[in-house]
Amino acid sequence: MEGKMKNFGMVWVSVILSLCYCYTTSKVIRSGKIRFAAFLPVISLFLWLPVNLSSVNLTGMTSFFIAWLANFKLLLFAFNQGPLSADPSISLPRFIAVACLPIKIQEPPLVTVGEPTSPPREGHKSPLNYTTKVLLLALLTRACDYGDIFHPKFILILYCLHIYFSLDVGLAMVAAVARNLFGMELEPQFNDPHLSTSLQDFWGRRWNLMVTSILRPTVYEPILSVATRVTGRRWAPLPAVFGTFTVSGLMHEIILYHLGRLRPSWEMTWFFMLHGMSLMVEVGIKKICKNRWRFPIFVSTPLTIAFVVVTSMWLFFPPMLRCKWDIRTLEEYAAVYAFAKDIIARALTSKILDGASAP
Repeated sequence: MEGKMKNFGMVWVSVILSLCYCYTTSKVIRSGKIRFAAFLPVISLFLWLPVNLSSVNLTGMTSFFIAWLANFKLLLFAFNQGPLSADPSISLPRFIAVACLPIKIQEPPLVTVGEPTSPPREGHKSPLNYTTKVLLLALLTRACDYGDIFHPKFILILYCLHIYFSLDVGLAMVAAVARNLFGMELEPQFNDPHLSTSLQDFWGRRWNLMVTSILRPTVYEPILSVATRVTGRRWAPLPAVFGTFTVSGLMHEIILYHLGRLRPSWEMTWFFMLHGMSLMVEVGIKKICKNRWRFPIFVSTPLTIAFVVVTSMWLFFPPMLRCKWDIRTLEEYAAVYAFAKDIIARALTSKILDGASAP
């Protein structure tokens, strides 16, 4: 445990120092190809750093934060775009937080004198909501300990729920820390994905919105611009959607490699390409029908969730299970629990002994 935490600390010291370099460099090098060239060593470093970690939870989090989010934000920043360019006077601590954490600053609503203020955006959850999800996550983790008595397909469904709850709670905790440290109002990361009425609704408006917001300017919009000149404005979103999902699949392959150090099987990429093609069909049908006909919600929502779960069981989870993600995660949870239990026991013992020795 101590060795893993030491490596984790060294990796993040390297991340912070690298972002300090990028922040300083941006003050003396104008946006463009030269700044991009100056950032390339850092981008390469961020792709390599997670390899130095062995904890599956710490590796997955670090890989997602720096190999994907931070690198994409730095690519945008090199050309004066993206969240790091939104405020030219941004301070160094805020620059580091926005660069390497899955947070998106929520723009304050425009208020005109004499007009009522707009209602708050949906998506922010109450403490009770997250408390419930923490309890459910603990129950799911406990249930996975008895995987031998459950059907393998049922275990995969539990893993789907485990990933959702762990990501939702984990990213919310990161956002809460950033909000308290920097006083920023942050966008929510999830918006009840279990209520999705279509794949477009699931991926675009409800699931891991930080990834959606970073893929749009880095992948979707450039492909859309090129496709518009080739196919016209009406059908240009289709190749842009497919290209975006393909890039997302490749980034998941990188994270998976960091987790297991195994040769890619490309199942993860096929999963996202399948969803990209399915979303292309969905968008195409909507354009042809001009949104005049849709399934009722009580039909579309179960169909959407079933498609996501079934395809995840087919293509998403097998490579994760080959790198023993499930076993290593449960072992780390058990180690953390034992470590915390030992600290509490020592503290209580020390307090009792101090009380007994007092006159």
